[in-house]
Amino acid sequence: MLSLVTARIRDAYIRKPVTVDGERDVVSVCRHMAEQRVTYVLVRDGERLGMFTTTDLRDALAGALPVQQLAVRDCARFDLVAVDPDTDLFEALWLMVRHRVHRLVVREHGEVVGVLGQLDLVSLVANHSHIVAVQIDDATSVAELKSAAQRIDDMVVLLHDSGIKIERISRLVGELNTRLFAKLWLMVAPSDLLANSCLLVMGSEGRGEQILKTDQDNALLLRDGVDVDGVEQVAERFSQALAELGYPPCPGDIMVTNPLWRQPVSGFRATLREWVFGADPDGPMRLAIFFDAACVAGDARLLEAARLHLENILVDNDAFLARFASAADQFSESSPWWSWLTTRRDEQVLDLKKLGTFPIVHGVRALALRHRVRAVGTVDRLHALVACGAIDAPLARDLTDALHFMMALKLNHQLRERRLGLQPSNLVRPAELGTLEREPLQDALAIIRRFRALLRQQFKLDTL
Repeated sequence: MLSLVTARIRDAYIRKPVTVDGERDVVSVCRHMAEQRVTYVLVRDGERLGMFTTTDLRDALAGALPVQQLAVRDCARFDLVAVDPDTDLFEALWLMVRHRVHRLVVREHGEVVGVLGQLDLVSLVANHSHIVAVQIDDATSVAELKSAAQRIDDMVVLLHDSGIKIERISRLVGELNTRLFAKLWLMVAPSDLLANSCLLVMGSEGRGEQILKTDQDNALLLRDGVDVDGVEQVAERFSQALAELGYPPCPGDIMVTNPLWRQPVSGFRATLREWVFGADPDGPMRLAIFFDAACVAGDARLLEAARLHLENILVDNDAFLARFASAADQFSESSPWWSWLTTRRDEQVLDLKKLGTFPIVHGVRALALRHRVRAVGTVDRLHALVACGAIDAPLARDLTDALHFMMALKLNHQLRERRLGLQPSNLVRPAELGTLEREPLQDALAIIRRFRALLRQQFKLDTL
């Protein structure tokens, strides 16, 4: 794992490329592959570069035309993923998981220098991330998915103990979780429901910032005018299966089993309007949960339609946006935060979510909502807000660093609690932190206070 952190692709075994012309017929190409003792070749077709593998040969044999009559370019795939030799191996691993490919084309100064294969990386991470992805894809039962879900937890511990940066852990875990949820939905939902719905994950899972398993936060958007029998029963089976995988039911009932979070798009549009213009005190936070939604299965256009409706009803609605943003400032320290860090009073407790990650996440969420930023992850939203001039770049960098520090501190704390047989929580005693944790915590809390002051100014919260 240490080599995975420090090594670059140029340090790994990069196989020399074997290239053929796209006009060659499939049979002659297969003979050439046999002579070269390879299972794939690169295919040059004009300016395009593709790849032909034994899997593509299988598909060609199943087609209507004899393979002798097929040009290899008609069977090759041209959506290759390319990397630079100086890309680190962890990034290569993530790209394979993200794009569901077994090989990456390695280019240096625009020229192809080789191909990095999955097997060349699996030797470094055997029984972990790529194996988990394959296990999820090959699963045929909830029990097999449960084994994969457990491996994700084991992988988190290994990556954390190996010193992998928190943002990389969360990104990889997010991709694996997305694949896990999609596979489970495919198992329990009938084909007509799959084609006419959009399964959402929300909250930290939707933002790609969840690492250890937490409560279910999901929803289901249904296509208008399509009536699928048994949707309620399917939602119940999905929720029960998630619980078996280690995701307990949400105490706030934010799940597909709740009719509020399982609606046709037209009905959900009306719900969004009620959350914005109605008197329900829970409306703004429910809207916040939805605003972090990401599609994991089904027709993503249904989510896009709901998002577009939300943007339209929020135009020139400064009063609601101010009420929405005020949640970022709702939690306050019981005593000045600097006293927690300069004394050793054992009774002082800090909530890493309420006073740490939440003000950043929700404040950035409020700014994204005001400026019609489509990005979902907090860091991606910060980049977009800088690009549109809503926030300055130095503050965005500070908030990114503070968020990642808080996420890392929380993960370190929760893993420590798990080793002690305790239920992981967000509550930490500053007196129990080491110097290398206490001092950055002081800096992070100062950044958060500065950001809160900016939110109060921009949304005129002091006048509410």
